[in-house]
Amino acid sequence: QVQLVESGGGLVQSGGSLRLSCAASTRIFSLYTMNWYRQTPGKQRELVAVITDGGSTNYADSVKGRFTISRDNAKKTVYLQMNSLKPEDTAVYYCNARIGSLDNWGQGTQVTVSS
Repeated sequence: QVQLVESGGGLVQSGGSLRLSCAASTRIFSLYTMNWYRQTPGKQRELVAVITDGGSTNYADSVKGRFTISRDNAKKTVYLQMNSLKPEDTAVYYCNARIGSLDNWGQGTQVTVSS
């Protein structure tokens, strides 16, 4: 079981930026694919960004060009840099660590973008 602790959420105006962090407890962090998801009330959890153990990245179309996922294996931390934020980015953002069929989730951090 991997413990994931997210931080960095908050309230920001439209067009602003936030950086989310997710610190992991596992010693084999570098082997995990790390993901950021988000969820709004009444909707399914949406995959926002992925970074593999090899450093390859992928993004939802809705955030391409605005969000950047990165990882620091020495710090066992994954980041999500969010720029040009829009009100529709408002959601609870969850960090996910995946290896094989095993999923681990953080508690989530609220991001609110005001218009």
